[in-house]
Amino acid sequence: MGEMGRQFDGSYAQYVLVPNEQIFPIATDLSWENLAAIPETYFTSYGSMLQLQLQAGDRILVRAAASGVGVAFVKLVKAHYPELVVVASVRNLAKKEQLFAVGYDQVILDKAGCLQTEATFTKILELVGPKVIKDSLKHLDMGGIICATGLLGGQWYLKEFDPTEALRNNVYLTTFYSGNVSAQGWQELLDYIAKYQVDVRPQRVFSLEQIQEAHKFLESSQAFGKVIIRNED
Repeated sequence: MGEMGRQFDGSYAQYVLVPNEQIFPIATDLSWENLAAIPETYFTSYGSMLQLQLQAGDRILVRAAASGVGVAFVKLVKAHYPELVVVASVRNLAKKEQLFAVGYDQVILDKAGCLQTEATFTKILELVGPKVIKDSLKHLDMGGIICATGLLGGQWYLKEFDPTEALRNNVYLTTFYSGNVSAQGWQELLDYIAKYQVDVRPQRVFSLEQIQEAHKFLESSQAFGKVIIRNED
């Protein structure tokens, strides 16, 4: 967030220097664990949700739905728009019940970068990234919006992309950049979470001494949602 971990490091440091413009007060009643679960996941999800310009009747697809951003996104959407249909796409159906539990209405299989369905959607949150955007566009309704936020597919650039052909259904391709951090944007997110009672609790909380265990958990098949590390008791 704000290029933390890219332009400058310090995630595991006792002290870290950040740009002055990224330091500002916030107002919230959230506990430390719940507040710590929000960056960068919920900020990215919230920004992406705004980019998708949700409205009544939307049918939304989330690719890489079991990711932290995917889980945060469906929680944010369903808290405010419970009537909207939000569909998850995943490479493995083992987490199907967990996906239903956090708010997804349907789950479809993503096999080798291709959605195993003929269904189309008015809005798509693309978290796999450029590697599958062409396939996602095949499932976007006329005039729909796709927000390409994630890069989980490991490919950063669109190759051999003809925008005139790829966007021929008069669709919109946009993104959300989490480096655009502001006090106003953060407070809007926190106010939204409070107003709609969004469940932002992390899946697991580890101590700093358990950092190795935390990483093993995140890389395992059991990982789902957000994990928090406490640096003190």
